[in-house]
Formats: sequence, structure tokens, C-alpha cells
Amino acid sequence: MGTKSNWDIDLRYGQIGEKYVENLLTNVETVEVKRDKRWIETGNIYIETQCWSDKRKIWYKSGLTTSKATHWAYVVEDFVVMVPTEHLKKVVEKYGRIIEMRRPEYSTKGYLITIEDIFKRK
Repeated sequence: MGTKSNWDIDLRYGQIGEKYVENLLTNVETVEVKRDKRWIETGNIYIETQCWSDKRKIWYKSGLTTSKATHWAYVVEDFVVMVPTEHLKKVVEKYGRIIEMRRPEYSTKGYLITIEDIFKRK
């Protein structure tokens, strides 16, 4: 006795995935694209949320907190992880570790998360 195949259910499930990707490629209005040079060393990606203004001497909102993009895409090595902006905000809120990047040319504040954090649902 063999096991009953669920190929029709699997086919529909696959087709739903195909429609989702088709929609992303044709209807996504904006995508914020980021790269992180140190990702391979640290396992983390950096999400900017504030930037320092030397002129005004204040921190102001930037990055994820002001982005109008519907999705964020991270190019890591030779693959891309694309995530809806609202999901990324939830991931940062739940798993992000605060970090400040003090640099003479451009200081920012933000969060470190792992790629794995993006895939967590709880």
C-alpha cells in the first residue's frame, strides 16, 4: 500500500507562492535596498533608525522610521532577502539590539538583527 498523494494541494500551494512573487515583481511600489559589508563576519545586519545632524546638533528620525518603501531588501553575499517593511519593524522591535555608530562623517543609531530573526513568526 502506498501513501495517498496530495499533489493537487501542493500544486495550489505552489501556485499561491508564484502569484505572491509575481505581485512583488510587478506591483511593489518601492523597495529600500541595503547591503552590510560585515554581515558575513558578524551574522548581523544593521537597521538605521536615527541620524545625527551636526548642523542642528540633534538626532533625527531616519532609515526604517521614515522609509516610505513597502519592502526592504538585503543583499547578503549572492542572495537577496526581501521583507515587507511592516514585518521588519516588528522584527526590530522584538529582536533588535540597540547600537550607535559614531563616525566622523555620518553617525547613526539603529538596531542589529540576524537574518534568522526576519524569519521568526513569534
